[in-house]
Amino acid sequence: MARILIAEDDPTSRIICYKIVEKLGHTPLVSPDGEHAYQTLLADNRIDILITDVMMPKMDGKMLIKTLRGHSELASLPIIIMSAVVGVEDISDMIKFDADLFLQKPINSEDVADYIERCLSINRKITGWASSGAD
Repeated sequence: MARILIAEDDPTSRIICYKIVEKLGHTPLVSPDGEHAYQTLLADNRIDILITDVMMPKMDGKMLIKTLRGHSELASLPIIIMSAVVGVEDISDMIKFDADLFLQKPINSEDVADYIERCLSINRKITGWASSGAD
């Protein structure tokens, strides 16, 4: 299954997302902020998807995505951005930052499962890649 990095500073949201990803059979990894997430991604090229919050200390989700999209080895990493922002214009703005998908908080397991599968499908089509685990 997939290795999924969750960048979320709120402990409750981080735990909920972690448990959903784990229950889906994937391997969740966590980062408390964008800077830590970026360093994790640089150190581990086996991460398949990033799920990131928008508002975080040290490096927010927008800057994290911008930084990743400018990095040749991480530019195509599927990114799901999550936020409590609910307006259509706000969601559109989030996608403009080059996130692949927007996940509204509070998150639920059905949406997370759907979005992870979409991201894995994107990876397979672009790179011919199959998940790092037994898929």
